[in-house]
Amino acid sequence: MKKVLSLDIGGTNTRAAVIDENHRILECKILPTVRGSVDGFLDNVKKTVLGLSSLEGVLAIGGGVPGRVRRDGFVYALPNVGIESIPVSRYLESEFRLPAYIANDAEVAALAEANLGAYRNASSLYFVTVSTGVGGALTVGGKLKETSYEVGHSVFKLDGKYIEFEKYASGEGIRRIASSLGLEVGDARALFELVRRGDPLALNVRDKWLDLLSSFFNMVKKDYSPEVFALTGGVTKSSDCFLDGLMALCPGCDIRLCSFKEEAGLQGGAVYAFQHLE
Repeated sequence: MKKVLSLDIGGTNTRAAVIDENHRILECKILPTVRGSVDGFLDNVKKTVLGLSSLEGVLAIGGGVPGRVRRDGFVYALPNVGIESIPVSRYLESEFRLPAYIANDAEVAALAEANLGAYRNASSLYFVTVSTGVGGALTVGGKLKETSYEVGHSVFKLDGKYIEFEKYASGEGIRRIASSLGLEVGDARALFELVRRGDPLALNVRDKWLDLLSSFFNMVKKDYSPEVFALTGGVTKSSDCFLDGLMALCPGCDIRLCSFKEEAGLQGGAVYAFQHLE
């Protein structure tokens, strides 16, 4: 039985799991992510992995991190962790004597959806996550395709001004749009609760956000024509408030909610590792 080590490294927690070729999670270990120090961060990743008891026979390491990553696994920066210039793959290969393949966390989650999720038979899939930030990745035939790193940092036009997309399209961005229209809410969830109550100002905020979000989906459709868009992230907890409206603004875009939740990163990391072993 072939098995790999998968890492799902986030700003809050670091997860490591041994996963077999049938994508069964054999064992999983979770530790809080160490922030603010490259050495401390890497040592903590090692500590998380060494907490697993089933490493014997593991063939490779795959995983995702919330930042921009070179194809050799060098991470330029992890803003949510407060560190930059992190040689993640090189460190893992040195410590564990295994090939290590690291990618952006959205790319890794896209691999889970494209190969193991409900839309795995789609010829191409564009993965979109809208939460604290915005991420996206394209797969064709279940493999990652080069598009653009950190799509949340793309430039879009809003109210005649050029803005960073995720600054207003993310969950936090919804709060910013609300504030600009004179409505103060604690977070996106609170805004959508007002939408459910039919609050006119909240509905206006939602519609302005959807105009921005839909412009991104329509751009991706024009440029890449994915068969399916797979949408996830914190805002999808309120999908009843906006999904129909988003689809109406994006003719020709087949927008579905992702089938994976917490396990997307781990399963995608395993897919990434197994693909490199092929």
